[in-house]
Amino acid sequence: MSRKPSLLIADDERNTREGLRRALSPVYEVFLADNGARALDMVLENSFDLVLTDMRMPELDGISFVQRVATMANPPTCIVMTAYGSIDTAVAAVKAGAADYITKPINLDDLELVLSRNLEQRSLRTENRRLKQELANQYAFENIIGRSPAMQKMLDTVEQVAPARSTILLTGENGTGKEVVARAIHQLSDRADKPFAAIHCAALAPSLLQSELFGHEKGAFTNAHERRAGRLEAADGGTVFLDEIGEIEQSVQVTLLRVLESRSFERVGGSSPVQLDVRLIAATNRNLRQLVDEGKFREDLYFRLDVINLHMPPLRDRREDVPLLLDFFLKQYMAENQKPIHGFAPDVVDAMVAYHWPGNVRELRNAVERMVVMTRTELISLADVPEQIRVSYNPGATAAVATGTPLTHDENERLLIERALIAHDGNRTRAAKQLGLSRRTIIRKIEKYGITL
Repeated sequence: MSRKPSLLIADDERNTREGLRRALSPVYEVFLADNGARALDMVLENSFDLVLTDMRMPELDGISFVQRVATMANPPTCIVMTAYGSIDTAVAAVKAGAADYITKPINLDDLELVLSRNLEQRSLRTENRRLKQELANQYAFENIIGRSPAMQKMLDTVEQVAPARSTILLTGENGTGKEVVARAIHQLSDRADKPFAAIHCAALAPSLLQSELFGHEKGAFTNAHERRAGRLEAADGGTVFLDEIGEIEQSVQVTLLRVLESRSFERVGGSSPVQLDVRLIAATNRNLRQLVDEGKFREDLYFRLDVINLHMPPLRDRREDVPLLLDFFLKQYMAENQKPIHGFAPDVVDAMVAYHWPGNVRELRNAVERMVVMTRTELISLADVPEQIRVSYNPGATAAVATGTPLTHDENERLLIERALIAHDGNRTRAAKQLGLSRRTIIRKIEKYGITL
């Protein structure tokens, strides 16, 4: 059973206090204070959801009480009670930090509605703060996984440039974690308490991208029935992350260049400049310099974006980070799926380290999720590993790399054939197809090497 919300009633009139307690105690856990000073002491010592306070009280009046409470780190929601003819005073209390007011004599139906509405709004604000904190924790700088020299070099640069205002260009293959790093930069900057807007340029048609970024005026195009702020304007004061920046058309490039040069833009269909203060982080998996040479990307925009260039290393260039990532994602998906798993068998880790990871960290994350969901045991085995990773695994070659002893041609060929046969449950036709051999050739080599399964 969930607890009742807590309500402190502060009023120097005993009959009012007691009457409100009797009326509201079925819904709220009610506490009473007979003056403003006592009410303030109680708020400082306890955590209340709501405070219902009279305006005129001895020792500390309602406005002074509200002002003091408003300075707290996590203040209760204050609602003031005032005489009908003192609306101006009630408005002053709201300006001082009260969330709402109600006039005396109190109508209980109106009061219950006011309390319920403000309690719901408080719950929404609390949930919003919780979600923001979870997001901040998820993308915290400390949560970026990587101890390899390539990652440490990149992270050192992130820490150095995050407090600056300069535009950043993140380059690297798909799946390397460019958005994760962009969010970490935002969290490390003095804009952390402001919005972070992630816009995936390739996912929007050019005509939609212009409106999505810069907004539009009423009547700018068909169905533009009202003015709409764009994503840049909504993120004012914060950070904007433009993913796949190499995909935007020339018309959008021109407007974006103006934003970077003048910190202003015009909405689609508008003529009045809108001032803007955002930090721009762009990302691409393409070679922008080559696109400039081909006339597909503006050179002046390229130079404005490429103030600080951070290259995200592919996973195959930081294989020592794979076991760390495996452990991180295993814990995540164990919790999500409520499955007790002790870890990975050693050959699973070897196979994952040896794999070339064309999809980088994103592919590894998806592989771990699949293994967690599909395994029937408490230790993930090689049989649980996705097929494209399993069939490419050559344990002998892995061991040879570890020991520094090279395999002969025949030894390597035998291991490859054995792994292909194991992956396909002994089916020679499918194993031959995987290896690019004819069925007759693989049969002959099985006989040559004396392979038995």
